[in-house]
Amino acid sequence: MKDAVLYLEDGAIFRGTSLNTQGVTAGEVVFNTALSGYQEVLTDPSYAGQIVVMTYPLIGNYGVNAEDVESDGIHVKGFVVKEFCRTHSNHRATGSLIEYLDDNKIIAIEGVDTRALTRHLRLSGAMKGLISTETADPVRLQALLAAVPSMDGADWVKQVATPKPYMWKSTGAKKYKVVAIDCGIKRNILRILGDMGCEVHVVPPTTTAKEILSMEADGLFLSNGPGDPAAVTYVIETVRQLIGKMPIFGICLGNQMIGLALGGRTYKLKFGHHGSNHPVKDLETGRISITSQNHGFCVDIQSLNAADVEAAHINLNDRTVEGLRHKKHPLFSVQYHPEAAPGPRDAQYLFNTFTSMMDKHKKHA
Repeated sequence: MKDAVLYLEDGAIFRGTSLNTQGVTAGEVVFNTALSGYQEVLTDPSYAGQIVVMTYPLIGNYGVNAEDVESDGIHVKGFVVKEFCRTHSNHRATGSLIEYLDDNKIIAIEGVDTRALTRHLRLSGAMKGLISTETADPVRLQALLAAVPSMDGADWVKQVATPKPYMWKSTGAKKYKVVAIDCGIKRNILRILGDMGCEVHVVPPTTTAKEILSMEADGLFLSNGPGDPAAVTYVIETVRQLIGKMPIFGICLGNQMIGLALGGRTYKLKFGHHGSNHPVKDLETGRISITSQNHGFCVDIQSLNAADVEAAHINLNDRTVEGLRHKKHPLFSVQYHPEAAPGPRDAQYLFNTFTSMMDKHKKHA
């Protein structure tokens, strides 16, 4: 262990100690309020380019295992906690979180006053920051941080998406063929679609609308992912060309790109939604779901044509839009993660909505 600092772009410094991996790492600093699921957080591609602060004070209690990863590796730029658990206990565990972070060369620090840090980010907003075990000199730290690009306008999708197509087989008999545009897709999305009889053809984000139509799929899925949605212009244009031609379902970044493809705007939230206990209301049924979320941008519903598009879900904490529904075409999306199932599986009915939409489209085709 070695003394380390977390330096924020407004000059605030939070001190702690590092694990075995040392050096300097930088990114946008955000906080996550989940009590568990730290391995899913670390491996969620949507966190690319970010340093994640966990608000729960003791992290690592149940260790790690090979089944709870959401991608091929860890995507966070750094990890900040109050205390790492030294004695994990769970029948599924194959190792400790500390070993997992060290093996993957992730700079992580503990001993930080995460309550004070979270309060600072809530009041001042998410911002650039860096973790350093090499220097605590504010002048040097500020100089290093000045060279780090902002999350605004940043396209992180190409850094986490698949470079070539691949197929995720259905569980049992194949009922549907789905094309999924990978912008940083989580594996549990693929697992759920596969369990529902979907043969999922995952394609790179640069795949064109013409190429997708040639695959003669029953539906199109737009995945979650990192960065500023407005910067992913190539996917937005592809979606724009496919609206009305096939059923479309989007999650998280997929929701934002659908909003942009429909002519709307997105904006950056002050500190984003990162956690597993966000209440969301389905405006059609009145049903409230406890959801898992990870996003820093949001769709401005006022920028969309109300004659064609409506808000389908709303966040009960801050009233931001959590989902869109097209009034004429088979298209809907949600801002949260129905596949994450943070204890309750309140939101997994949305995958049934997608398959029902594909069934209906088949009948009318």
